[in-house]
Amino acid sequence: MKNSSRIAIGVAGAVAGYLAIFVLFSLFDFGNRADPITSGLLGLFVYSPIGAIAGAVLANWLVGRSGKPTNTGSVASNSLKSLGVVALLCVAGIGIYIAYAYATATPWLNPNGGNPLLMFEVRYPAGVKVPTSAQGITIELQTDLNTMPGEVNPAAFYRDGDQGVIAGEVELAFRTSHRQLAVTIEGEPSRIYPIDLSARAPHTPEFGTWRRVGDGSEIRYRAKWPGKT
Repeated sequence: MKNSSRIAIGVAGAVAGYLAIFVLFSLFDFGNRADPITSGLLGLFVYSPIGAIAGAVLANWLVGRSGKPTNTGSVASNSLKSLGVVALLCVAGIGIYIAYAYATATPWLNPNGGNPLLMFEVRYPAGVKVPTSAQGITIELQTDLNTMPGEVNPAAFYRDGDQGVIAGEVELAFRTSHRQLAVTIEGEPSRIYPIDLSARAPHTPEFGTWRRVGDGSEIRYRAKWPGKT
């Protein structure tokens, strides 16, 4: 049997030993019942690692006793290598968790600078009277974390055949995938448009495709980050 295979078996034995001791410790309520937190920490960081060591040694010993020809190292050396692999995996896992926790510690999309913008256009069905100025138009971005008023850009309004199109922008302040844009024209019912962007809303230089909602109006949008066009 190759040395790498024996180490892999030792790693499996270490993991199994760790979990077995942790489960037994939990099921039979070993430790000081008056101080369950300390008991839990002892089980997690003292007794269970002992189980991992025992599991690695036992797994390598059983492989050595299996009768299969091997010219690899001793039980002790292979057990140490297996435990070293487990330790490296634990360190890597902790590092990944710390990096993830740091990256998501604040919900702000861009904590180091200005917020990106949601640039949008709304195309109304034929027959809907669309203003040619900002007066009478209310924009609000609604998320599970906040609401944010938006602005329209009358200079970017245009006609698409017999349909009026308004354009505007609103800040994207937080990382969340739960976003919708409420657009209200005076004299018209408020229209809600789902915004299908990922939580980080990457910059896109061009508008996406038109997305139709139930009343026949459509929206297209893109995220614009500071310093980009």
